[in-house]
Amino acid sequence: MNQPLTIEIVGKHWLYTWAILAVGIALFSMTSISYFSIEFILLCGICCCIGSLPALFALFIIFKYIKNISASTSSKIKYALLGQFAICFLYGLFGIIIDGNTFLTIKNLQVISIITGVLFACNAIATFINLSSLKQYFENEGSYVLLENSIDEVSEPYNKIKQLQESIVAAEEENEQPILNNLSNKINPIMQNQTPNFIPAISISQHTKTVIKAVITGVLILVMLIPTAFIMSLVSEREQRQKDVVTEVSDKWAKAQTVTGPYLVVPYKETYITDDNKTVVKTKNIVLLPENLFTDGQIQTEERPRSIYKVLLYKSDITTKGNFKVKIPTDIIKENIVFKEAKLCIGINDFKGIEGPITIRFNGTDADLTPGLPTKEIDETGLSTSVDLNAENIDSSLAFSYQIKLRGSEQLSFVPLSGNSHFTLHSTWPNPSFDGNTLPSDRSVSEKGFAATWNFNKANLPFNTFLKDFTLQKANFSFGVTMLQPADQYAKTMRSVKYAILIIGLTFSLFFIVELMQKKPVHPVQYVLVGLALVIFYTLLLSISEYIQFDYAYLISALATVLLITLYAKSHFKNWKSASVFGGVLSGLYIFTFVLISLEDTSLLIGSIGLFIVLAIVMYASRKVNWYNTSTENSSFPTT
Repeated sequence: MNQPLTIEIVGKHWLYTWAILAVGIALFSMTSISYFSIEFILLCGICCCIGSLPALFALFIIFKYIKNISASTSSKIKYALLGQFAICFLYGLFGIIIDGNTFLTIKNLQVISIITGVLFACNAIATFINLSSLKQYFENEGSYVLLENSIDEVSEPYNKIKQLQESIVAAEEENEQPILNNLSNKINPIMQNQTPNFIPAISISQHTKTVIKAVITGVLILVMLIPTAFIMSLVSEREQRQKDVVTEVSDKWAKAQTVTGPYLVVPYKETYITDDNKTVVKTKNIVLLPENLFTDGQIQTEERPRSIYKVLLYKSDITTKGNFKVKIPTDIIKENIVFKEAKLCIGINDFKGIEGPITIRFNGTDADLTPGLPTKEIDETGLSTSVDLNAENIDSSLAFSYQIKLRGSEQLSFVPLSGNSHFTLHSTWPNPSFDGNTLPSDRSVSEKGFAATWNFNKANLPFNTFLKDFTLQKANFSFGVTMLQPADQYAKTMRSVKYAILIIGLTFSLFFIVELMQKKPVHPVQYVLVGLALVIFYTLLLSISEYIQFDYAYLISALATVLLITLYAKSHFKNWKSASVFGGVLSGLYIFTFVLISLEDTSLLIGSIGLFIVLAIVMYASRKVNWYNTSTENSSFPTT
């Protein structure tokens, strides 16, 4: 039989793989209008061709080496697939290096798994298409000669033993004991020397099978990381969907509110001479801040259901009082100030949240605030009203007070524009988050709600009670409270998925060790089924946690997964002892993962200690595994 040349079989295999990959990229590009074009497909095909040239060279070496080893044709094809997987894995590593990532993270492992899986799938399809040629190429022409020689080697001692046995029978018939003893001494060494000749071959074969099974198990662990990438994408999608619902409802109700002020905006005239000796009069503003400010806010929260989500909204009743002490900068001439155009302003983010008219009492006179601001130096949006201010009010105290009923979503913030200020907030909501650049000076949080107090004085803030040629970045001074909604199931689910490699890796390792110890091999398809059960745990967790608390969702999902895999192990290993081991180990892993995602500050410490203990247990449990199959008892371990 004429066998194909190495360069011929490798070239054909490489061509099939390249064509399959190019077609796959073309089909994928059709799903995206922005990338679909003939030029793009041709460019991808050329890049695939050039990029796969190192793989062509590597395949040539691997195939040539495999052809010369002593093994069956089917075993050689398996070795060829393992070699192709190694090449694909190297391309996966090269992919993250090109992307600039040098650290081994969960994201990088997923990228490696996806690249390796896609490339290996193309190689596997090419192998299937080219299977007949590969069998012909890997077929060992000398196998029949070796078999014939092996038969001769076995037949020769067998013929000697047969002749000696015939002589023993003849000696027994003649009752010649010395001849019997002599023949027995000859036959025993022959029989003892033959059996061990077959043992080394069997031992080497079993060791190879164990190594292959270990490699396949490792490959399956990496392959099962691919679905976890899609799970992470699904978690992000559901989290974004929740944010979209919150934004939609908030836009109709009112967004997060930030209240600024009150403050007085007073225009003045400034005269200066230009370079061409022209006199120009320009109108500018000075901003006068309160000398003292006292604000008390009551917040009432309510949850609005929308689809399967709940949106947290609030209504607030804010009472403010204080006084201005009008001071004019020394570099401004009093006569240039336009007191009659002075306006009192309050900054508010979203006008939809204002419930009812806002009336402010200023210096004993009531005035209604209307939308619009005379200047954008402090706020972009807000309310203002004209006030009665004149030169006689300079250096005098002007009292004010007002009440605002304001609604919003989740967050309420203030900007302390005052010489001395005192803010107090109360609410029945038990989950506040005090944010901004200043924390409360006094606070209390309980199941009944929270109360918080902020105090500021002239030494705390980098501005005076009058501002000139000054643009305030109020985000640098704002503070407030965010009413947190206990719906962090997406963050916890995402953290759980990041530990998927731990769960899948240890579970597969346990199956591998148990099958070695009990000599009941687990097929790769069974590994995949177990891996899918472990992956579906995260979809169960994600979907159930959208309806009930995360802790209960985690318990239900973990129990369902542990029970499923335990019963599956019982059906395979045919005893409850092994099944109980799987159930106990999986339960421990899920409990360990739950502890890690519940902790924040000490998660790294607890995780490191836990992993060390897990590794110690695995090493202790595998101490009796005969990895090299050196005894004849393990010689019956079947292949995958």
